[in-house]
Amino acid sequence: MLNIAVLVSGGGTNLQAIIDQVEDGRLPDVKICAVISNNAGAFALERAKKHGIPACCISPKNYETRAAFNKALVGALDEISPDLIVLAGFLVVIPPEMVEKYEGRIINIHPSLIPSFCGTGYYGLKVHEAALKRGVKISGATVHIVDSGTDTGPILIQKAVEVKEDDTPEVLQRRIMEEAEWKILPQAIGMFAEAKKKGEL
Repeated sequence: MLNIAVLVSGGGTNLQAIIDQVEDGRLPDVKICAVISNNAGAFALERAKKHGIPACCISPKNYETRAAFNKALVGALDEISPDLIVLAGFLVVIPPEMVEKYEGRIINIHPSLIPSFCGTGYYGLKVHEAALKRGVKISGATVHIVDSGTDTGPILIQKAVEVKEDDTPEVLQRRIMEEAEWKILPQAIGMFAEAKKKGEL
């Protein structure tokens, strides 16, 4: 069984896609052992509770220093000891010690075809605004392994999505979620589950 911890800041639509595939048997060897958010009001926490998944908020606002927050986040993950950490719209800079400790076992979903529209400052709607402003005809999503840079780690899966002439950032965001993100993030988790089964993780 692949135990995963999902880190999320907002609504948790990618989390829901993972939950759905675990519950309907498409990810049979995966268990979501925890959901952690940096935002106490994140709807993702409600989604987790509804499905009986342990969920908590660890927010930088509740700590005097960034180092204290980093320690708390890494400490919470160490208690869970997940096989894989999934960043599903987690808008917090990942502590370097976490990247080091879980090297090769943290994945992130990014709403563009990396290396386009990624890196510092590119998150959420900002990605889609930039893509539309540039006039791209194809966008999409990328699942990659997290390293010490921002969106610079090895790419696992990408899926292209057509950009339509009358798209707004919101419409494009939704299409990329539905056609790419919700498919390739569970797919990437499945790859790790297979690797664990073969003793490669």
